[in-house]
Amino acid sequence: MTGDVQGVGFRYAARDHALELGLAGWVRNTPHGAVEAEIEGESGVVERMLAWLDRGPQAARVASVEVTEIPVVHETAFAIRS
Repeated sequence: MTGDVQGVGFRYAARDHALELGLAGWVRNTPHGAVEAEIEGESGVVERMLAWLDRGPQAARVASVEVTEIPVVHETAFAIRS
């Protein structure tokens, strides 16, 4: 996600929302001011998370979300990475 997405609680809100939805994966800030995430779960639930990521938490201003499908790595929880 790009835009005003760092310094607004984006990672913590994303983790909380992913946990509410029962998803696994991770979220982290990038050195270039974006937020990056990997999400695993049922496709419909992942779509709900992607829709949330397109908005983000209230203080965020998401400019764009780029989605790339990758092989499943079988994460067992959702974490914030540094």
